[in-house]
Amino acid sequence: MLVAAGQAFQDLFTPPFRGVLFKCVGFTIALLVALVIAALWVFGTFVEWPGWVETLVAWLGGLALVVGSVFLIPPVTSLIAGLYLDDIAEVVERTHFPSETPGRELPTAQSILLAVKFFFVVLAVNLLALFLLLIPGVNLIAFYLGNGYLLGREYFELAAMRHMPQAEAKKLRVANRGYILMCGLVIAGLASVPILNLLTPLFATSFMVRIYKQIAGRADMRFAHRVA
Repeated sequence: MLVAAGQAFQDLFTPPFRGVLFKCVGFTIALLVALVIAALWVFGTFVEWPGWVETLVAWLGGLALVVGSVFLIPPVTSLIAGLYLDDIAEVVERTHFPSETPGRELPTAQSILLAVKFFFVVLAVNLLALFLLLIPGVNLIAFYLGNGYLLGREYFELAAMRHMPQAEAKKLRVANRGYILMCGLVIAGLASVPILNLLTPLFATSFMVRIYKQIAGRADMRFAHRVA
């Protein structure tokens, strides 16, 4: 598991991963800036404010951009990255598992649905992190276990569904839930670190492709042993 995590982290510095990351972060920042500009335009166009109020609104808009960058960039980046995760999984399979049968590209509608699911999962992670910051003494074990389960589940099933129907991917995950939870804890650890959490979708995809290959390989060996 740790070897797979280290290899997945190294993947982040390769051109395909960097390209997706730059696009995701760029789109996300552009979206946040556009929202702030739109809000300022609405306040300035449809409402008459004294000069000092307009100045205050401008400052608050800048503050909102900073706060949004901290708490909204990770989930929004995850939403945008979700549209590219299938491509990233293909790169990992083609580069590191060239002798094995490649996975099938997920249908567009299913990829969009997964992207939306990833958005809400990561949003929940960040909201829970904020909640824990406001309430001292809350047990962090619950935080990591919950997020480890969610992130491990979603990203493992993404990797598995490239090779099998969703129902079978879920069965495979349930059969290996303890190991996948441990892998999810690794992802949750990265997701809880500011700035580094931007890398979570790409790291988790590369990581879980490797974990799926490990689990599927063990299953194939057991099947071959029974047949022999």
